[in-house]
Amino acid sequence: MTHPLQFAQWSSAMQTRIEHVLSTAMPKDTETPATLHQAMRYAVLGGGKRVRALLAYAAGEFCGASLEHIDISAAGVELIHAFSLVHDDMPCMDDDDLRRGKPSTHKQFGDATALLAGDALQSLAFELIASDQLSIQAAQKNSILHCLAFATGSRGMAGGQSIDLESTGIKLSQTQLAQMHALKTGALMHAAAMMGAYSAPNVDIQKQRAIDTYAKSIGLAFQVVDDILDSEADTATLGKTAGKDAEQDKSTYVTLLGLETAKSLAQSLYQQALAPLEPYTEEAETLRSLANFITQRQF
Repeated sequence: MTHPLQFAQWSSAMQTRIEHVLSTAMPKDTETPATLHQAMRYAVLGGGKRVRALLAYAAGEFCGASLEHIDISAAGVELIHAFSLVHDDMPCMDDDDLRRGKPSTHKQFGDATALLAGDALQSLAFELIASDQLSIQAAQKNSILHCLAFATGSRGMAGGQSIDLESTGIKLSQTQLAQMHALKTGALMHAAAMMGAYSAPNVDIQKQRAIDTYAKSIGLAFQVVDDILDSEADTATLGKTAGKDAEQDKSTYVTLLGLETAKSLAQSLYQQALAPLEPYTEEAETLRSLANFITQRQF
């Protein structure tokens, strides 16, 4: 595994890089319609761990892609993630007033502008990937576009959110909970890693398969750890309202399994993520460190 200091330096550099890519890609906050563009930039910039972008960069580097070819995919997946958070926080969804330690977009700009900001961020993600800014082969670009579109839609993130809303007050089984989060959270994280892999100029099927398995396990692990942190940390530490799912009578891995069993599950998923990387040595070290960061993270 990469030395913690080396990984911290790499992740910091990639977070700085993606912040610049996103800031450059979005309309300026003075461009008409200014209020909408201000809301878009508010929702995206200046916060978050950028885990999905880090997955894209780590997977892309592992498969031999240049940073310049990964940038747009990483930005696209972060824009989709931001759009989902804007909509999820609205009163008709999860009704949360806090995101990344500041008022949610709808609290800052109103429901109508927040709704439009989310819509516009989703559009921008696909516009960027389809544009000439992503100068890769057409087949690669098609794979990236399809991957992101599938992960965003009814058989991915939107579908998972729908199941989540329908499951309020219902005790889900562990299998049902895993299925829901594989769509709501896991699909976009899996897409991020695969989009990075598809950015490489030469197709290495074995490496892409390793990324596929790695990303599915680490996406679910991310959600298990989120549930653990939600039960142990306070709102100020998390940057979002702590205990919201339990308050709304939604199933979580902690309420279903108990805290210690949930922690054991996160560790098991971490090991499952590492398994397909075993044939690879130094070239997979960043992926291993990223898996460790995701499963061992503390706020």
